[in-house]
Order: sequence, then structure tokens, then C-alpha cells
Amino acid sequence: MSEINLDAGEKDLLASYEADEWQPVSNVAKQRQSYSDYARATFKKDRRVNIRISSKDLEAIQTRALEEGLPCQTLMSSVLHKYVSGRLLERV
Repeated sequence: MSEINLDAGEKDLLASYEADEWQPVSNVAKQRQSYSDYARATFKKDRRVNIRISSKDLEAIQTRALEEGLPCQTLMSSVLHKYVSGRLLERV
């Protein structure tokens, strides 16, 4: 039997599971519906915003969007969402 290669995060999860630290969720259907509602609200685009940015920045964003295979506005919206939710990581 071959050994499975796990990264550090996966090893932490496995250790937590094996230490019996996980608890079952009560009322799974209600929890699932709540998280579904949160996700729907997060991705609902119901407002329009106009901003002015430099040509250089816009060209860089358009280039990055092309590299990522995304529409430019989708990339900008994603970056803003990650920033306000605290998930945008700064390169060091």
C-alpha cells in the first residue's frame, strides 16, 4: 500500500480528526440553507460603481485578467471582495 502525500494543512486536519476534536453539526439542513444564503448574498451584484484609475493600472489589470481568463470587471470585483473580506494576501 502506497503512502499518501499530505501538505501541512492536510496533516493538521487529519491530526485534528484523529484526536476526535470534530463535533457533528446539529440541524444540518438549516446550517446548509444559511450558508447557501450567505454565498448567494456575497456574489449578488446589485450595485454599480464608477472609478477613475490610471491608464497604467487599467492596462495592468486588463493584462492580468487576460492571463487569468477572466473578464476585467470580474477580476476587479473579485479583488475588491477579497480585500474587504480580509482574504487578499500581500506579497512579501
